[in-house]
Amino acid sequence: MTDVKHMKWWGWGVEGVGFHHEDKPAFAPFVKKAVGLDVWQPAGEQPSFEDLDVPASQAPASLVQGLAAIVGEKQVVTDDLERVIHTYGKSIRDLMRVRAGILPRVPDVVVYPADEAESQRIVALAAQEDAVIIPFGGGSNISGSLEPEKGETRPVVSLDMGRQRRLLELDEGSGLARIQAGALGPDLEKQLNDRGWTIGHFPDSFTHSSLGGWVATRSSGAQSDKYGDIADIARGMRLVRPDGIAEIRAIPSASTGPSVREMIVGSEGRLGVISEVTVQVHRRPEERQIQAYFFPSFSAGLKAMHEISESDASPSITRVSDARESGFSLATSKESKGLSGAAQKGLMAFLKKRGWNLDELALSFIGYEGSPSHVRYQKRIVGKIVRKHGGLGVGAGPGALYDQKKFDTPYLRDFLLDRGAAADVSETAAPWSKLQDVYDTVVKAANGAYDSIGVSGWIMCHLSHSYRSGACLYFTFAFVTGEDKIAEYDVVKSAIQQSFIDAGGTLSHHHGVGVEHALWMEQDISPEGVAIMRGLLESADPQRILNPGKIITDVRVPEAR
Repeated sequence: MTDVKHMKWWGWGVEGVGFHHEDKPAFAPFVKKAVGLDVWQPAGEQPSFEDLDVPASQAPASLVQGLAAIVGEKQVVTDDLERVIHTYGKSIRDLMRVRAGILPRVPDVVVYPADEAESQRIVALAAQEDAVIIPFGGGSNISGSLEPEKGETRPVVSLDMGRQRRLLELDEGSGLARIQAGALGPDLEKQLNDRGWTIGHFPDSFTHSSLGGWVATRSSGAQSDKYGDIADIARGMRLVRPDGIAEIRAIPSASTGPSVREMIVGSEGRLGVISEVTVQVHRRPEERQIQAYFFPSFSAGLKAMHEISESDASPSITRVSDARESGFSLATSKESKGLSGAAQKGLMAFLKKRGWNLDELALSFIGYEGSPSHVRYQKRIVGKIVRKHGGLGVGAGPGALYDQKKFDTPYLRDFLLDRGAAADVSETAAPWSKLQDVYDTVVKAANGAYDSIGVSGWIMCHLSHSYRSGACLYFTFAFVTGEDKIAEYDVVKSAIQQSFIDAGGTLSHHHGVGVEHALWMEQDISPEGVAIMRGLLESADPQRILNPGKIITDVRVPEAR
């Protein structure tokens, strides 16, 4: 049996770790007010794998034997639990389906190659056997990029990259690191840190997502303002295909026709299996700080972030939450006692005395990295901009809390799902000139969707990444579900996605397309844009064996929308 570890089959993260609210006194009343849910009620029973009716493996003996000849018998698995773990990602739709035993098509076999050579032989064998290959990294995907197509009659192979997780080479003169694509965030960051370097890429899924998955979905991280999105960080890569390896060298810049590198980034397994990535890395900064700020409104915070993006400051993080998310962040904090508790109460009294409406308060986190003098320089610039827009700096204490909690948020979805509520996220990006309208349009659309299904719902938002021309808005939504959870979720999710397009945003900023967002591709990149992409995918994979059905779909968004 392989030694690769996976997240639990029914939820986020590892067994024994979860969200707890008992030490957060403001959380229960907050949730009760937001969606009418009493979190003190007993959670439902933990899902039992024995209750699932898992379809039998359809892998022919010739395929299983061929895979075993490549990687060894212990690295070829047809066990039901392993196959279910590799069926879905971790979106709320995925979790609702797997808990309910909705398994229309499960991978027939899971294989764990040790290196690129074995991966290439596996993909070649799949082409020979007319089997489907779905690459699997950490399993954290939330856009439906991992699930086999419903009705697929060919054998489905989940190619798990978990054994390929090493730093292979570090070119310190160029700041380039060659890393196997199966490395999870903590794997690769520790190997780099041990040599004094960092990749600077920290998505919320960092602890359970892989380098190859980041590239395959065009990931962004919490510090992308400074280090760039993964499309900026990934300079070279190697792609396993049925007939060989496509190699993109890590060249600073080139004029060599349409960029194949750009085609691979965001391809979600449709062009092949990413086996290695050469990434731009950086020396670990001398100093790192995350400072917290309050703004009198989300609108004021957006204007400040815009001006910061045009300034000489270069923060690693620029984040501001709307009033609803600010309230949520404060509600998930542990109880403050002694001096810190008194200081927080005093600050709120001070802001109220200044005329602030505390119900409109917007919490912001801004990160700084570099030499001590550079950090001081940036903080002075940002501080001046914050004050110009009516904001107030509140120090590094809340920033430390942000650092501690940033990878824990996904556990909250399981906590709510256990108690009959659904919570999920959707994100978009738009120009600065459209950002406020996008925000207003999405909130209105979500509330309209809640009304249409007769529930009390919640939607909150933060600006998570800033660019010179615009920014990403990251929305979280939640509601107490009824009998048809998935249908209700579809109503809300679809309303939010359509409102992104209607207001001038994109269907996704960093979670990818998969099947979850494919309906909106024509509206996002135009019918001719989809035609070009379809041509690329069909010519690159005429057998349709490389994760078919993702990104492009023949289904259309209903005209009624």
